[in-house]
Amino acid sequence: MKKRDTFGSRLGFILVSAGCAIGIGNVWKFPYVAGASGGAIFVLFYLLFLVLMGIPVMTMELAVGRAGRSSAVQAYRNLEPKKSYWHIHGWFCIFGCTMLMLYYTTVSGWMLDYAVKFASGTFRGLSTEEVGGVFNSMLGSPAEMLFYMILTVVIGFLVCGGGVQKGLERITKIMMGCLLVLIVVLAVHSLFLPGASEGVHFYLMPNLSAALEIGIGKVVVAAMNQAFFTLSLGIAALEIFGSYMSRENTLAGESVRICVLDTFVALMSGLIIFPACFSYNVSPDQGPSLIFVTLPQVFLNMAGGRLWGTLFFIFMTFASFSTVTAVFENLIAAAIDNFGWSRKKSVLVNLPIILLGSIPCVLGFNVWSDLTIIGGRGVLDSEDFLVSNLLLPLGSLIFLLFCVTKYGWGFDHYLEEANTGTGLKLSRKLKPYFQFVLPVLILFILMGTVMYQPPHAPLKQP
Repeated sequence: MKKRDTFGSRLGFILVSAGCAIGIGNVWKFPYVAGASGGAIFVLFYLLFLVLMGIPVMTMELAVGRAGRSSAVQAYRNLEPKKSYWHIHGWFCIFGCTMLMLYYTTVSGWMLDYAVKFASGTFRGLSTEEVGGVFNSMLGSPAEMLFYMILTVVIGFLVCGGGVQKGLERITKIMMGCLLVLIVVLAVHSLFLPGASEGVHFYLMPNLSAALEIGIGKVVVAAMNQAFFTLSLGIAALEIFGSYMSRENTLAGESVRICVLDTFVALMSGLIIFPACFSYNVSPDQGPSLIFVTLPQVFLNMAGGRLWGTLFFIFMTFASFSTVTAVFENLIAAAIDNFGWSRKKSVLVNLPIILLGSIPCVLGFNVWSDLTIIGGRGVLDSEDFLVSNLLLPLGSLIFLLFCVTKYGWGFDHYLEEANTGTGLKLSRKLKPYFQFVLPVLILFILMGTVMYQPPHAPLKQP
């Protein structure tokens, strides 16, 4: 049997896993929701639910990967009781990762497109209305979006084709290093803009009146949803990296480190956006209009705006591309583990599937703009709804039940795996919480996301 790929270092595992969790939602969703939901009040609830929900479920997904030493389907097979069918969920995980990439690659292409636009001076001298027109023009051009989507897909698979250590780990270390430097530089720059303090106050100061106006219940639900979905748990996107990691460190400790990095990027994104918006008296809108209309307007008004705009969208490209390569690795590994293919063959098969499957998302903004699929949603929003509102919470619930019930792997086996190594360990006293409380919380999220339409649709045309 061929020796399984592993990470070359602990840092590589943490950065790749964090890169998978860190994505576009950290930047265009978290800051707005925080600012609109009572600032620091929302942030405190968010951190609380990260501890109560995010970290426990992450340890379970990583535990299945590390103990099963394979991608989801085979990992389940290696751990499940005889004559049980938990491994079927592994196929849904593959479907979920594939579906995620069918629209995420398009959005990642938008980031690269805008980095090129700022670097080349496309926005120089444009009026406010003309800035919005640039985004609409991009969405209306199938050729432009196809080009950047294809570029994203091809580069992503080329990176993963180099293997875990020489490809994915090496490139992600560089990207995440650059990302962290860029986000600090951009945040410091925003904080020193005139009037920046107003933006910081709006973003991070506790605003009880705003929270009460919205409703404390809605603030809590928003924080719960953000804490859960920011980590992309439930479709085995992180499970595969558990199969590559060593047994030297406990899973709770590693999960905390991943969450800290993810939260750091989310919080710092707000420190970039809100001080800049308030400094130039621009309303901090939500969704893509925040990223592709509002912020370009801000950059155009500030000294050296072309440079700062370019750096911001390079940062966004790294944030989105780290997720793309991480999920591509999951798809490649799944084919290797389930079909016995070489890495090269897996890349050559998966690449055209993702390329062809991503075309409807591109066309959904122009040629097929009148097409609606799920509940009146367009192509991209339908794909996002399927992944975010159904596959993620349902998948997380299945991972949870597999790890804590006698009908699956069982709590004792899970706890032993999670606590193997040095670092933060989970107490056996948490068993009742994991078995009875946590499933209810996830069901609450599942029902809420299906029944409740959030006030913003982050991937819609402004």
